[in-house]
Amino acid sequence: MSDFSEIECLTKAYADARSELGDAVAELEAEMTGLKRRRLRRIRNLAEKAANAHAELQATIDESRALFKKPKTRILHGIKVGIMKEKGKLKFDAGMVVKLIKRHMPEKADALINVTEKPQKTALSGLTATDLKKLGVTVIGGGEAVVIKPADSEIDKLVDALLDKEVAAGEVQDNECA
Repeated sequence: MSDFSEIECLTKAYADARSELGDAVAELEAEMTGLKRRRLRRIRNLAEKAANAHAELQATIDESRALFKKPKTRILHGIKVGIMKEKGKLKFDAGMVVKLIKRHMPEKADALINVTEKPQKTALSGLTATDLKKLGVTVIGGGEAVVIKPADSEIDKLVDALLDKEVAAGEVQDNECA
């Protein structure tokens, strides 16, 4: 078992490493923001050009429907063009439709009406362990665990994500406390 001074020393090493990593991430984000700003005008211009080309192509296909009788679509330059039937969307008042199905098609009600019953997790979480056991509910976790949680900024969320990936990949190396 270690003494508290060793834990303090290791915590400082961890905090220093996180701080250094946070600075590097902030530097990367600043560079990415600058790069986005420099490229944004060109991207907007190209997006506008693509939108105009799309609109012109759409209008021309719409005016030339006779060319798309058979086959209705073709692939030209890696783009599928032509005429196709759109999938319609169903719009309805669920309560009213259920009532009308029961009235007009009771024999098809089981197939046309979806009934879902499921336990309420929030209500279950308020029950005692004894009651949960009676219901066949198992609590996973919930015991004590080691906590290492920074109490600072947004950068820490990104740093945590990076550290989680490294830990999962087994890339974290041991550091000795000096």
